[in-house]
Amino acid sequence: MFWRSVVGKLWATILLLVSVVLLVLTVLLLQYFEHFHSEQAEEQLLNHASLIVGLMEDNHPGEAAVSMGSRIAENYSTRSVIVLDEDEYWYSSGDTSHELPVELFYADNDLARVMNEEEVVVERGDYELNGGSGAHQELLVVGMPFVSDGQSGAVYLYQSLDVVEEASSQTKNIIFLSAGIAIILTTVFAFFLTTRITAPLRRMRKASLEVAKGNFNSKVPIQTSDEIGLLAMAFNRMARTLNVNLAALNREKEQLSRILSSMADGVITLDRRGEMSVMNPPAEAFVEAWRYEKVSGDQAALPEEIGHLFREVVEKEEEQLAEVDIQGRNWVIVMTPLYDEEVIRGAVAVLRDMTEERLHDKLRKDFVANVSHELRTPISMLQGYSEAIIDDIAESEEEKKELAKIIYDESLRMGRLVNELLDLARMEAGHIQLNREQTDMTAFAKRVYRKFSTVANEHDVHLTEQIRTVSRHYLIDEDRMEQVLTNLIDNAIRHTSENGRVTLALEEEEDGVRIDVEDTGSGIPDEDLPFVFERFYKADKARTRGRAGTGLGLSIVKNIVQAHSGKVSVHSKLNEGTTFTVFIPGRKEYE
Repeated sequence: MFWRSVVGKLWATILLLVSVVLLVLTVLLLQYFEHFHSEQAEEQLLNHASLIVGLMEDNHPGEAAVSMGSRIAENYSTRSVIVLDEDEYWYSSGDTSHELPVELFYADNDLARVMNEEEVVVERGDYELNGGSGAHQELLVVGMPFVSDGQSGAVYLYQSLDVVEEASSQTKNIIFLSAGIAIILTTVFAFFLTTRITAPLRRMRKASLEVAKGNFNSKVPIQTSDEIGLLAMAFNRMARTLNVNLAALNREKEQLSRILSSMADGVITLDRRGEMSVMNPPAEAFVEAWRYEKVSGDQAALPEEIGHLFREVVEKEEEQLAEVDIQGRNWVIVMTPLYDEEVIRGAVAVLRDMTEERLHDKLRKDFVANVSHELRTPISMLQGYSEAIIDDIAESEEEKKELAKIIYDESLRMGRLVNELLDLARMEAGHIQLNREQTDMTAFAKRVYRKFSTVANEHDVHLTEQIRTVSRHYLIDEDRMEQVLTNLIDNAIRHTSENGRVTLALEEEEDGVRIDVEDTGSGIPDEDLPFVFERFYKADKARTRGRAGTGLGLSIVKNIVQAHSGKVSVHSKLNEGTTFTVFIPGRKEYE
């Protein structure tokens, strides 16, 4: 609304101020001019009366005084009467219908004082006129005594108050007209002035709205050097400073966001009410896993463990630590209070996924146990059979050769175990050496297939092939890749029951070649699938059917495939079969 704007308020203020001043000034002027006209009329009558009295006291005849009174009456609308002691009197005009009766000057106590007490009298009142009509009129009467030729008398001059009121009325009209013109001029001037003053303010308001929208390049033009100009300069400086500070804040925010997004640890920020305000991707993964496990539909629900830690942090005002197991993964949560000066305004929780560390620790312990177990068996056998030979338990040469053969086989087994451990250690350390050659993958796969055909027949397992023709050669280490397929096919045959089927498949894809080893064996349980490529890991030792391996084969397979920039994966269903897939990408050469 107009009256709520600065222009309206300033315009109304100026107009009200000027109106009050003009009202006070008008009242004072009206009172002043009212007294002024009244006093001027009195003074005029007194002067005229003094003039006539002077004529009478200078021994001029009464006719001269009457003539003077007549001229005064013609010029100033004033009537005069001269009264002597002997009841002699003269009027200034012959028409006595609008004259005061002479008796009035003797009967009226105030007017009689002129002759009785020789005082100058000035009176206002409603007096009855001559003529018998009973007419009355408001008159200003001035009486002045005189002495002429030993006779005392009085000169009375009176004038209608309508003349004074008419002069006052004209003065009022002039004052009211001047006040009205002043009000109109003030209105126009005030509106013009306020619009000129507030125009920069309106521009600053528009610029501030642009700044509120984020446009910090908006500027206010500086047209004056007064306070408004200084305000415009300050506004422009503020906008520039805000732009710089906001840019710095955005950079800091982007940097913090990048840091949080790239962190391997999860970060959750809680406000003072315990509600989550900031989360990075690892923290979101933790919360989603918790909601999935707890079957919680509330997307804003705070995990119970974090809520409990938050309450302890607020209560104890110190860092708290907890471990949580969610969806088979182990998380360590460290929560620290956030302060607003001396008041806790929230907390920040750092979540670290310790699953790999715990797994590595377990694998390290299992590795030591497995190595000890794998070495203990052949060493025990070597020791036992050696003692049998030394103690001459084997009497015949055939028995001694049989014991020596067992000792030899166990030593070979120990040698293979040690060599595999050394190879695996070199591979994991990145010291694997590949002798790459351009290889026909189709011929290579068929050679491996023929190699295991006899072995499969010995185990009553059907070995089939689905080897597609590969149109180009790949740069691989044939011996290492043969070691990979040997391990996979041997495992498949050992874990497939009689009359089962093992299939070797080769197929070229757009960006590489894929080799599948599929069997119809006993399969691998779901809980063991993530660990089949770990060292010494055996999903079910009972499924080896007496031909237990070292548990290092699949670890070696994984390292060899990764050395070729490829990847190996496994899919299995319990009691239905297992498929190992090897994919070798890139580094291919055309014939």
